[in-house]
Amino acid sequence: MGTGKMPPLTFLSRQLYRRAVNRVTSEINGKDLERSAVVFAPHPDDETLGCGGTIIRKKRAGADVKIVFMTDGGKSHTGLISEKELKVIRAKEGLAASQSLGLNARDVFFLEFEETKLSEHLDSATDRVAEILQQQQPEKVFIPYYKEPLLWSEDHLATNRVVVSALQMLRSRITIYEYPIWFWRQWPWVSVPIAIHRETCTILKDSLVSGLGLRLLRDFRCSVFIGDVLELKRAALDQYKSQMTRLIADPRWLTLSDVSNGEFLACFFQEHEIFRRYSLPGKP
Repeated sequence: MGTGKMPPLTFLSRQLYRRAVNRVTSEINGKDLERSAVVFAPHPDDETLGCGGTIIRKKRAGADVKIVFMTDGGKSHTGLISEKELKVIRAKEGLAASQSLGLNARDVFFLEFEETKLSEHLDSATDRVAEILQQQQPEKVFIPYYKEPLLWSEDHLATNRVVVSALQMLRSRITIYEYPIWFWRQWPWVSVPIAIHRETCTILKDSLVSGLGLRLLRDFRCSVFIGDVLELKRAALDQYKSQMTRLIADPRWLTLSDVSNGEFLACFFQEHEIFRRYSLPGKP
């Protein structure tokens, strides 16, 4: 595998980090994959990006898996399409992707909070999440990583806060798995543009805050091998036409492949999905 146009330092650092991650993580398999789970996604597509392969592996193992979409996704292309129309599109895409991952329509919940505004509805969101958790009684819960970069992740951080608050309110004894999304948009996982502009500054800032990848080695200590289901994960993600293609012929309609010249999207098709895992004590 050559470096192509990638700077040699970035390529070598990326390979070293991948080897280090493989050494420090323990792999989830066997009985753990059979455990029931609820996956909470800030927006339709986060569940597939962050843990789509894990969902497929769990369904193959016979696990009961539910997906909860926290927001409506109506603001991803503001100014190019009406929010009302995009909300309908993304809901249909979320359902189609969930079915590609192996779920049925009854396994999917849409809470429909306004995108970018979830943090303004923490109490009502917590109540609704608590209701779902109480009804489903999952053994595992998947939520966004608690240290996602703030610039991109208001709804991600709010989702983490809402679900943890609901679990604490219910005093549920449960294992939590946090999955990274925008965390990947830092060096060495994406290259730093040579030109000094906003993207360069953002990537450098997030990389430095993360300790140039050291947080990756400290927090993400478990993984699921998805090398044998990568094409199925890709097929599920392809259901998100609004995020993977341009619905209108306008270069301002950005896709996931446009982020960091495709390097960001490539992070979600590595052979392992990684997680920060911890447990809440629950009722005595």
